[in-house]
Amino acid sequence: MPPALLVLVGPTAVGKTGLALRLARELDAEVVSADSVQIYRGLDIGSAKPSPAERAQVRHHLIDVAEPEESFSAARYAALADQAIAEITARNRRVLVAGGTGLYIKALLHGLAPAPAVDPALRARLREEWDRQGPQALHQRLAQADPATARRLHPHDRQRILRALEVCLQSSRPFSESQAAHGFRPARYPHLYLGLERPRPELNRRIEERSRQMWAGGLLEEVQGLLAGGLGPSAPGLKSLGYCQALAVLQKQMTPAQALEDMIKKTKAYSKRQLTWFRGLKGLHWHSPQDVQGVLARAGEFLAGIEVG
Repeated sequence: MPPALLVLVGPTAVGKTGLALRLARELDAEVVSADSVQIYRGLDIGSAKPSPAERAQVRHHLIDVAEPEESFSAARYAALADQAIAEITARNRRVLVAGGTGLYIKALLHGLAPAPAVDPALRARLREEWDRQGPQALHQRLAQADPATARRLHPHDRQRILRALEVCLQSSRPFSESQAAHGFRPARYPHLYLGLERPRPELNRRIEERSRQMWAGGLLEEVQGLLAGGLGPSAPGLKSLGYCQALAVLQKQMTPAQALEDMIKKTKAYSKRQLTWFRGLKGLHWHSPQDVQGVLARAGEFLAGIEVG
């Protein structure tokens, strides 16, 4: 029987890292990160990676596993997560998956919907159109072909928008339809979903505070150092929130004040899309991040039932 997983999800800045550390210590678990930016080496400040001290307390996996210039797929994430879970289980430790990238979590727990093989000519054409027409035009095109997928993707998420358009054009049907049908497959692991939420005004304040702390803590200098080290400005890692705004400042397209305002605005919008995604999960139990004992009790009950069974 596959090992049971605790899966801690929630929007950005809700407090997943702190609670994950507490749960891991209490339950003798190791953390498997499910964050699409923390996978990249060198992208530390803007991804809010657990600090070296926190990672010394609790072992973390799937952090710093790719270079910022690499494209990183959900399928690759699932394969690496499977490997980490096997290693954790071999040490007789429990597994806590924690993060806010819904597609990674879906790929790990349910696999990915089958999709047409990549058509190199079509991919090249769409990339050329992205560069020529801009992100908004391609995102709008996806919204017409597959509204459900467009709603959950950030307009600047080049990799996923172009792949979704590829699938729509090759299959003549929305990718979200095949994904929905795929959702009826059995879970790859027994799991308990634990969701964290805060009142919207409180979450927005936390997003604002954390964004300001990132800029004050050296986000711009981090990106400057990456570019000086040879990283190209078109690297996938630099497309993520915070990093794309810092890059815009260095390219003289925004002032620091404009970039911070844009980062805060788009992070708030992203957190809403995350909540929409997670609220669609079956069997998710919502908690306040302060409800540590409630989360521990629910997790302990789930693990006891699995382990006794």
